[in-house]
Amino acid sequence: MRLGAIDWAVIALYTAFVLGIGVLASRRSKTGSDFFLAGRSLPAWVCGLAFMSANLGAQEVIGMGASGAKYGIATAHFYWIGAIPAMVFMGVMMMPFYYGSKARSAPEYLRLRFDEKTRAFNAVSFALMTVLSSGISMYALAKLIQVMHLLDAPFAAIGLPSQAIFHVAILISAVIVLVYIYSGGLKGAIYNEVLQFFLICAGFAPLVFLGLKAVGGWGGVKASLDASYVHAWRGMQRPQTNRLGVDAFGLVAGLGFVQSFGYWCTDFLIVQRAFAARDMSAARRTPLIAAVPKMLFPFLVILPGIIAMALTASPAATTAQLPGQSTPSSAAGTAAAPLVPPKVDALGRPVRDAKGSPVLDYDLAIPNMLLRFFPPGLLGLGLTALLASFMSGMAGNVTAFNTVWTYDIYQAYIRKTASDQHYVHVGRLATFFGVLASIAAAYLASAFNNIMDLLQLVFAFVNAPVFATFLLGMFWRRTTGHGAFAGLVAGTAAATLHHGLTLPAAAQAGIKGGWIMVVHSYPTEMAQNFWTAIWSFSVCFVVTVIVSLATRAPDPARLVGLVRSLTPALAETDTAWWARPAVLGGLVLAGAVLLNIVFF
Repeated sequence: MRLGAIDWAVIALYTAFVLGIGVLASRRSKTGSDFFLAGRSLPAWVCGLAFMSANLGAQEVIGMGASGAKYGIATAHFYWIGAIPAMVFMGVMMMPFYYGSKARSAPEYLRLRFDEKTRAFNAVSFALMTVLSSGISMYALAKLIQVMHLLDAPFAAIGLPSQAIFHVAILISAVIVLVYIYSGGLKGAIYNEVLQFFLICAGFAPLVFLGLKAVGGWGGVKASLDASYVHAWRGMQRPQTNRLGVDAFGLVAGLGFVQSFGYWCTDFLIVQRAFAARDMSAARRTPLIAAVPKMLFPFLVILPGIIAMALTASPAATTAQLPGQSTPSSAAGTAAAPLVPPKVDALGRPVRDAKGSPVLDYDLAIPNMLLRFFPPGLLGLGLTALLASFMSGMAGNVTAFNTVWTYDIYQAYIRKTASDQHYVHVGRLATFFGVLASIAAAYLASAFNNIMDLLQLVFAFVNAPVFATFLLGMFWRRTTGHGAFAGLVAGTAAATLHHGLTLPAAAQAGIKGGWIMVVHSYPTEMAQNFWTAIWSFSVCFVVTVIVSLATRAPDPARLVGLVRSLTPALAETDTAWWARPAVLGGLVLAGAVLLNIVFF
């Protein structure tokens, strides 16, 4: 594919803006607070959009589009029960302790509430998770450039093989992110995330409109696909009767509670955006502001994937397969290439599962939709929207990584007393090495045909147990440091054991599980992820309680401002009743319930 001059101009203009914002932000990032926390000076609406945009990486755009193609409208559960309730809980209940404690990171809150060993365990596991997440965004961007043949002509002109495009694309994306994070720190990342939010909306709204027009509207989607694609809750009685391959309990407990609250309430990548708010009121409103567009984003990122499957399905095969059924050997349809083609290996051969059926490459749903429907100019805008999502995902993880590395690892255990400028310098070096580690992680992501499956697996290992720790730490004063640490270790071990003993249907033992032995098979990777999270959270919770009761209780005076029962309630007399977090949270929850009813 050849991009027109106008397409390249749009992409170049975006790149210039991104780098320019980083350079301008660098002029105001002189201290550690400026570089790592944006000086705690930003308004609520900026933090709110950044709070959401930090989640708008490859996993949100390519990953959710891929999940829409694979699982249907049930993917919206990641928003309506897998995000909104947790975002409301974060703003109403947890933010007063985070922001009020003046902790510079989520692991530092664990140090204040518990002890050093608990902070260290969470800091190391979180650092590894951010590197993996950033690598996934790099992989998705490189794959996009390779699949859309954006650099084929330049490579051919200089005599380089097309196989090198993937590797060069990873390096290019790494350099761009490195420049503006190294220069501007968190403030540069946040203002870029706000820009990226509006670009993603502008780039994907026309795609949804054109796709719906081509398929005949929502009615055309429903006529082309099996009912399991277009209902969020129907068939949730049993794992075998819905596309996610999980029952209602597994969905609500695994995604709606453990994974959701573990991510939105404890993941420092997200929490850091609220830390940058100018005061407590702005910090509490940050996740509530973010929740409003979050509710509507399924129509922007999931719907294109569903449309791609509707356009791929042939009239003779409109009934899509449920988990455990065989996949057709080819994606039939119109004379055009299928929008969701089979995944191919390095030699161009179709990848097959354990049953010998081709594995569909759902990650290509969004890129192929762009190629099918966007003309020159609009294609440049669509590609820029994708680039914005990848940059947002990478930058968010890298800024969280450099803060945790500097404050929770380097300052805590390597050099405890140094100047503020020294720690800023260390943070910039951490940015460089974090990007290098992310490059290595990008190659790991290529083993999955849906990057959302990989991300949810990572979250099950890291966020699920730490959510149990935060929950007990904030709301049960009897929780001890020994209990928290033992619970985190046990929860992570439980996730490891569960993953090693289970395997998704038709998957090969290895990175997807079953590397110890297979004692249970799940219908899908996502079902395995949800139950891994449930086991991890439950074991961490139980072990923390048992060990806490067996060890000395902490001094209540040290817990003021860190535990709800020992902290005075916040006065809200200076805020109009309709602008108070509890009221705003109630309105947001009502909207999420309504959407669940409409798409039941």
